[in-house]
Amino acid sequence: MSSRHLTESPTLEQRARRRVALKTGFFIHALVFVLVNAGLWLASTVGGFGRWHGGGTFVPLWGWALGLSIHGIVVFLKLQGEGMGRRMVEREIETLRRREGQ
Repeated sequence: MSSRHLTESPTLEQRARRRVALKTGFFIHALVFVLVNAGLWLASTVGGFGRWHGGGTFVPLWGWALGLSIHGIVVFLKLQGEGMGRRMVEREIETLRRREGQ
């Protein structure tokens, strides 16, 4: 990896687009979760099949809820950690420059 590559950073627009893509992906995942499970609940209530209480027929809902939660945590931690990662890279670049200058 060249030193030129290390010092080049994405433009503000590129960073903003990446952040929007991360958030949009999570919100689409959450919307699909709500719509599918609302549809299953409605079918269960109106159609009289399955049951929503006691964790019976709809146990996959809990696994999906866990997956959605993990997706949300990863997205929002990644967005929060973006600045920290950038600062760490900048510190390492400065450290390497000082060492090479000695």
